[in-house]
Amino acid sequence: MTKVSTPVPAQDRGVRDFDGFVHARLSELVRFGRALTGDEHRGADLVQDALERALPRWGQISSRDPEGYVRRIMVNRNISVWRSQRREHLTDHPPERPRVEVQHDEEVWAALRLLPPRQRTVVALRYLADQSEAQTADLMGCSVGTVKSQSSAAMRRLRELLHETEESEDER
Repeated sequence: MTKVSTPVPAQDRGVRDFDGFVHARLSELVRFGRALTGDEHRGADLVQDALERALPRWGQISSRDPEGYVRRIMVNRNISVWRSQRREHLTDHPPERPRVEVQHDEEVWAALRLLPPRQRTVVALRYLADQSEAQTADLMGCSVGTVKSQSSAAMRRLRELLHETEESEDER
């Protein structure tokens, strides 16, 4: 008896391709989202939002650079979020952030969370997503000079924060 295969509709193939992409790249996208937002849960929410926005267009983007497309959505959505938060929560005195004993990797993530959103975005794009200064500027909608200055300020601040952590550990 011969088995007759029924053709799979293109839409179903696209969903399967999307599922495969998500399965293969989810951990990297969550890591990138965590770096962008400074928070594991908000980073995961950002990934989910970006994937929800990418799915309807998947047939158009899957043949190009789907990960770049999803990362671009993540960057744009994150910029929109921190711009709206900045407008909504202006205050003279930012809240104190608790310092917690953590392992070195967690210390880096904690220091990254303390950076302003724009600096955190530059660090995520330049050092985690391995984007050039020009690519980062294009994704953020700013000049290469802004990327350079934000990167420099971010790295200086991270060194200060991580040095403070090392000093407090040495005092124990």
